[in-house]
Amino acid sequence: MVLFRKNELEPEDYSSLADGFVPNPDEVLKTSQYDSELGKNMARDARKVIGGKLKIEDFHRVYSASLLREFGDQYASAEAPNPTNSSESGPRWGMVIDLKKCVGCDTCTVSCKAENRTPPGMSYNVVLETIKGDFPNISVTNLPRPCMQCDKPPCVQVCPTRATYKMKDGIVVIDNDRCIGCRYCMVACPYGARSYDFGNSYEEEMMGYNDVTSPEYGMARGKRKKGAVPEETVRKCNFCYHRLQRGEEPACVETCIGDARYFGDMNDPNSVVSKLAASPRAFRLKEELGTEPRVVYLR
Repeated sequence: MVLFRKNELEPEDYSSLADGFVPNPDEVLKTSQYDSELGKNMARDARKVIGGKLKIEDFHRVYSASLLREFGDQYASAEAPNPTNSSESGPRWGMVIDLKKCVGCDTCTVSCKAENRTPPGMSYNVVLETIKGDFPNISVTNLPRPCMQCDKPPCVQVCPTRATYKMKDGIVVIDNDRCIGCRYCMVACPYGARSYDFGNSYEEEMMGYNDVTSPEYGMARGKRKKGAVPEETVRKCNFCYHRLQRGEEPACVETCIGDARYFGDMNDPNSVVSKLAASPRAFRLKEELGTEPRVVYLR
């Protein structure tokens, strides 16, 4: 049997692979209590804003009245301030993933689930895989996909409560106490990197699973309880922000057996990630959208 990984793909080929794993907007919103058409229209136009095809002022003019009608007092205007925890001169975190080193072992996926205690059906960090060819001549392509932590994130643009926002250190985060679970951000994300917590649990399979909830953002929320945050809110990769606060790397970086992941300060021109991001092998997924991801791939 001839089994090999095809690393000669072009960036657009990897983007097409990622497209196949982006969820259908109708499926995402079918159980949401909020206006699905509003969410889909906002997602479409938010990408136009990011791509420079629509002015931000026109976006707000079109949707402000509809958002106020739909969300009432929960709606936060575009001018609502977002908290940050770092200065302009601080680090700007980024990740580089070397696809030539990725063996598709899914260690990153497993370590991420264990670290962030994500429920059944939810994985922040997945390895997308496609197999082509006919036996015995087949090729396997692996594409690890965390959250891209975009510098111009369309998910932030559509959030009616401003629960999701970008911090000055480069990480796009979610304030789960402000999130109302409308899922508009999930539809707006062109990478399929966001998930809704339906309240599922491993408790029947793993005794004690509910004893500790996710440690995300360094918040101790105690036991996982029905209807309590983060249940019924949207969740995503945040580069293991709670680990960064302790001076540690994201779990996926620390456990990668192929040493395919690199993490560091993109503001530092001498950092490993900055140098790798400048490599001729470097590319970003769906660069044509203008989202400016902070996750860079090497092919």
